[in-house]
Amino acid sequence: QVQLVESGGGLVQAGGSLRLSCAASGRTFSSYAMGWFRQAPGKEREFVATIRWSGDRTYYADSVKGRFTISRDNAKNTLYLQMNSLKPEDTAVYYCAGDDAYGSKWPPPEYEYVYWGQGTQVTVSS
Repeated sequence: QVQLVESGGGLVQAGGSLRLSCAASGRTFSSYAMGWFRQAPGKEREFVATIRWSGDRTYYADSVKGRFTISRDNAKNTLYLQMNSLKPEDTAVYYCAGDDAYGSKWPPPEYEYVYWGQGTQVTVSS
């Protein structure tokens, strides 16, 4: 069992940066693929980025590629999302999620993410 708590959200101007963190409890964090998702008002939740358990493989949505960087520190049980060059369309609640399926697909399908945080709000003003 893993519990996830996001932090680092806030209000930022377009072009600015934010770094989200996701603190995980549970000794098995280091064995899970982890991901970031987001949900804007009136829209469905969408995938943002994912990282393999070892940190050596990542995958991004086209909309954030080149601007966002996902990383993890397994010693600290923490997942990160560095967001640069933020745009108003990045405004959303951001969720971290854990995938314990050890599946063979890459990137993992969304249904494999079974642990979810409560979310942190990111608002980008124009």
